[in-house]
Amino acid sequence: MKPKEILVVTNYFPPERGAASNRIFSLVDQLQKNHHQVTVVCPFPNYPHGTLFDGFKGKIYQKKSAEFGTIHRLWVWPSNSSNTFIRLLSMISFSISLVFFFLFRRSPKKVIIQYSPVFVGFTAVFWSRLLGKKVVLNVSDLWPLAGLEMGLLQKGFYYNLLTKMEHYCYRKSQLIIGQSQEILDHVKQKQLNIPLFLYRNFPDFKPAMPTKRTESNEIKIVYAGLLGVAQGLHSICSKIEWPEHISLHLYGTGPEKEAIQQLESKHIVYHGEIERKLLHIELQKYDLALIPLVKRIYGSVPSKIFELARIGLPLLYFAGGEGEQLVLNHHLGWNVAHSDTEALQTFITEIQVEQIEKFSKVKIQETALKNFSLDDQFEKFNMRLEEL
Repeated sequence: MKPKEILVVTNYFPPERGAASNRIFSLVDQLQKNHHQVTVVCPFPNYPHGTLFDGFKGKIYQKKSAEFGTIHRLWVWPSNSSNTFIRLLSMISFSISLVFFFLFRRSPKKVIIQYSPVFVGFTAVFWSRLLGKKVVLNVSDLWPLAGLEMGLLQKGFYYNLLTKMEHYCYRKSQLIIGQSQEILDHVKQKQLNIPLFLYRNFPDFKPAMPTKRTESNEIKIVYAGLLGVAQGLHSICSKIEWPEHISLHLYGTGPEKEAIQQLESKHIVYHGEIERKLLHIELQKYDLALIPLVKRIYGSVPSKIFELARIGLPLLYFAGGEGEQLVLNHHLGWNVAHSDTEALQTFITEIQVEQIEKFSKVKIQETALKNFSLDDQFEKFNMRLEEL
């Protein structure tokens, strides 16, 4: 069978780590398994530190063969600054590189575009349509609305400009896939009569069989991911009074890393950042996994729900939104009312080993696979893709 060519434009791709990079790589891997020859266009890796990875510094372009096809890495001025203007310049730098790519490189007629960042998505959609390509828009969060809810943006000229760019991206797409039902509902309100598809961010890996819990009264809670302002781990670590038999273990890096490391508490253990496969093995040591967000962001469903459930860990969900119903409906763990620190304190004070043992790690794994299977999702998505 002759491979079908497809282009994927994304702001995040391995060797970068994180939900966005993992999600796009899983999609690319599924495309390759289903006889697509994939061309990936992305910036040189720089997330989350805002500096180019070793081996990529001083370059403006790189083309590399991969098992699934080809990777084109383009120049970017990297930054993880909290300054909105500087971050904007960084996004525009990759957008400029994208313009040159579309002008001077041959690319497939079908293109999957990761949205957001908004400027990157807009640039990719504009040039794809100008060159007569079929656009599939992969919407993982609702910028600029998410930025407004997080307090990063304010209503005004810049916000209105981003909203118009967002609407353009939706309007010029032939298929929109979203990581949450709220995202699809948001797009439906635009009344654009464009096909929509729910594509949960379920990870593509085979977990190890869960280990049996040792007989102990100690309860180990784990958080693995970005130590960012949006997650609010420093506030949780410092405000919660930890019972003698409970500890919180942290994996990852981010803006709050140093502040967390400075906390003096035997109940808070920072393990640093480790490679994803090794992390999956490490996580089996723990009793339940914390998923926090400072603010409930419409449209966003933390991808940690799916990855941690695939591993089999019961969840302590403290993030609100659509994720609450997923945890509740599929019996994946406990919900604590979003932003209610007192309720979180009560849960941590009262939780007992017997309650945790009621959750079978094997059953959680099976539930996650049954309800969010990546293979099942992709089979349906691929049918939509073939129709374009």
